[in-house]
Amino acid sequence: MKHERSSFSGRIGFVLAAAGSAVGLGNIWRFPYLAAKYGGGIFLLVYLILAVTFGFALMITEISLGRKTGLSCIGAYKALNSKFRFLGWLASLVPIIITPYYCVIGGWVIKYFFEFLRGQAAATTSDTYFTNFISVSEGGLLGNPLFWFILFVVFTAGVVLFGVQKGIEKASRIMMPLLVVLSIFVAVFSLTIPGAIEGLKYYLLPDFKDFSTTTVLAAMGQLFYSMSLAMGIMITYGSYMKKEDDLEKSVNQIEIFDTAIAFIAGLMIIPAVFAFSGGADINAGPGLMFVTLPKVFGAMKGGAVIGMAFFLLVLFAALTSSISLMETVVSIFRDRLHWERRMATLVVAVCIILLGLLSCLGYGPLSGIKLLGMEFLDFFDFISNSILMPIVALLTCILVGHVVGTKAISDEVESSGKFKRKKLFQVMIRWIAPICVVVILLGEILKVLGVISI
Repeated sequence: MKHERSSFSGRIGFVLAAAGSAVGLGNIWRFPYLAAKYGGGIFLLVYLILAVTFGFALMITEISLGRKTGLSCIGAYKALNSKFRFLGWLASLVPIIITPYYCVIGGWVIKYFFEFLRGQAAATTSDTYFTNFISVSEGGLLGNPLFWFILFVVFTAGVVLFGVQKGIEKASRIMMPLLVVLSIFVAVFSLTIPGAIEGLKYYLLPDFKDFSTTTVLAAMGQLFYSMSLAMGIMITYGSYMKKEDDLEKSVNQIEIFDTAIAFIAGLMIIPAVFAFSGGADINAGPGLMFVTLPKVFGAMKGGAVIGMAFFLLVLFAALTSSISLMETVVSIFRDRLHWERRMATLVVAVCIILLGLLSCLGYGPLSGIKLLGMEFLDFFDFISNSILMPIVALLTCILVGHVVGTKAISDEVESSGKFKRKKLFQVMIRWIAPICVVVILLGEILKVLGVISI
């Protein structure tokens, strides 16, 4: 028996939930790092241009596809064109691969927030603290990353268990405003640090001498997964969207929300790190979040409080994204097997924990095992973000732009309001977006091969 499709209460609930999905760890640590590395202001300018063109076209396509069919990604692609059913299965693999290792990183965030909360911020400034923690060298329950990983999965599953309106939407309505307030608070404090103004100028003022092909490539890659594209999330959330809600206006608001948080993240991090070390310590990924920033907080007056606020907002960002990832997988299970939400959520949570053990223990007991020369977490990240997502996006562009035609999406958008950027959408999805996605895919492969550095 087919279950009744849930829905968000209205456009605000949908926008906050979708924006919460888009606003994740990538916005908080990867965006500032890339902005600092690739010219500051010029990177920011390129990113904004891509967000309102390339990002817009892909996002409105996925949300429209979800609302049009009322199905998760597997069923949605099949409903649009039965020959592209395989694309739904391919897209469904992305959240299945990402969710376990994302929850592992979410567990790291809870651990750091807990340490700042209990007054142990100074301990996190040690050069070996993070390494000892993820390699399971600290000892005890609170020093074991497995405990924090499972705790994060439980938090995420708890929200998903309550459903779309009572769980996802309600959590987003609480966490997203708090995330914005905390972000602004930390950013304002960061700008008061002596020496921070130089970092602010670098971040805001474009210098076209710093413009390069790698700047565009880096901005394009960041935008691609920063907006939760090509992983089934926006299709799933679109399937919960009411038919009368203005679709284009909703996408515009999601874009503004996501870009604003990424921008504020740059204000939080770049000036502070520039003041601390002239920008020399603004390294990528976990190193920035769990090694460099605790040192920055440790060196500033009131840093313990600011650090606690920072890791709380990062926790909110991680949770809103993990909720959307788990909900996407739960939705797939429910659509395919017609399970009740409780059963689907519990089974998915258990599977996430089992699969996540590889990433959680990959820097410790399983560190001797490498896949393509990478630890488990890095390998899963590479396969999902660098290979599968660009392929899914490319095939989606081909399907909509050249097989079924852009009218299928345009009609869905226009069923609830005007489609002001219709011409832009048509040109982007048919010609420009496919080229951009191919460039991203090639760039990521060349990066892994060591040919280029992004």
